Amino acid sequence: MTKTPLFNKVAFIGIGLIGSSLARVLRRDGLAAEVVCSARSDGTRDKAMELGIVDAAYADAREAVAGADLVVLATPIGAYGAVAEQIGPHLAPGCIVTDVGSVKLAVVRDVDPHLPAGVHFVPGHPIAGTEHSGPEAGFPELFRDRWCILTPLPGTDPAAVDKIVALWTAAGSKVDIMDAAHHDKVLAITSHLPHLIAYTIVGTADDLGEHLKQEVIKYSASGFRDFTRIAASDPVMWRDVFLNNREAVLEVVQRFTEDLTALQRAIRWGEGDTLEALFTRTRGIRRSVIDMQQAYGSGIARPDVPKTGEVDE
Repeated sequence: MTKTPLFNKVAFIGIGLIGSSLARVLRRDGLAAEVVCSARSDGTRDKAMELGIVDAAYADAREAVAGADLVVLATPIGAYGAVAEQIGPHLAPGCIVTDVGSVKLAVVRDVDPHLPAGVHFVPGHPIAGTEHSGPEAGFPELFRDRWCILTPLPGTDPAAVDKIVALWTAAGSKVDIMDAAHHDKVLAITSHLPHLIAYTIVGTADDLGEHLKQEVIKYSASGFRDFTRIAASDPVMWRDVFLNNREAVLEVVQRFTEDLTALQRAIRWGEGDTLEALFTRTRGIRRSVIDMQQAYGSGIARPDVPKTGEVDE
């Protein structure tokens, strides 16, 4: 337990998987004197209170942020602009606003113009998650040994950045700082394209004749099961991710399409050497991921909730 809380009052706007997991970290480590949330659903607010992860839950985000020295945006990205416009006039001077979204340029575009002078904006992205959602899905070990990327704007108060670094470090994350545009390009290939492929493959299976589809489900091998797990991620959240990172996603989709065409050609013409060379190269990438301890959540405390590798709130 920390003797002095890192924050006096933390307000979560949205309290799903990521928000509720971070709220549990705040509770566990005494990082905040008070934790509140806002959510549109009565059921979500009631569940957050029942779980004891917040001291108060509000339907109105403006009430939640009153007097907060940290506000965490944890709604789907598409709602950020409207939320920021709503809460902006009610943010206390010196308040830090951060978020947990998987896209950063769009977040800066939609949020920053609505924040008053004297409020510090430190966009963030914890690269962790499961396919489950809602406040009951959270657990404090979710972020252990995972990366959290921060993309503060030039000129952001270093003390505000340091406090957000301290928050994620306490959650067990490894923290990196980079430019928002660079973040979006990196995540387009490491997260957004894999999710798009998973949704496509599972959608293709769903379009099969009913008998064949049932056999696909019945005899699913580990590869297809992994795709279904990723494709079970929050539909609204991922809709917003693709729409708000469309340029970077379309760029990597084009590159992937070209590579897939080359692979198709190699199979058609029986170019075994080409296939083996590719598979050998990609095997090396897998080993690098393992070496970086990013293959599995080494500190995960709930084996019933497997990681997708990156499913954000």
